[in-house]
Amino acid sequence: MFVIGNVMVFEKMSPMAIAEQLGERLKQARLNTDLTQAEVASRTGLNRRTILNAEKGNVQLKNLVAILITLGMVEQINMFLPIQEVSPLQLAKLRGKKRQRASRTQKKKSQIREDKSLW
Repeated sequence: MFVIGNVMVFEKMSPMAIAEQLGERLKQARLNTDLTQAEVASRTGLNRRTILNAEKGNVQLKNLVAILITLGMVEQINMFLPIQEVSPLQLAKLRGKKRQRASRTQKKKSQIREDKSLW
């Protein structure tokens, strides 16, 4: 585990190690609210095995959200993963090129002949 002061340095950890650490934090949050895994499972509509797996770092996002709601921690998502604004560079790419003037399309000779034959 890489800890500087009271903060974990996740950049130096593997994805599995980070997931395990998040699972441990989830477990500690459950214990802090004085709930058993079975109680959390009952309140979320999940089974106890899913709660156990979540506390080991193996959880689907929708199940994690359900657990966070049950533990009264759903607002933590804003700190965990803040809303990402679109960068000015990305906005420019999305807009594409602005037209500077109108262009006149020219018909091919065969199209002109077809148009005249319709008259």
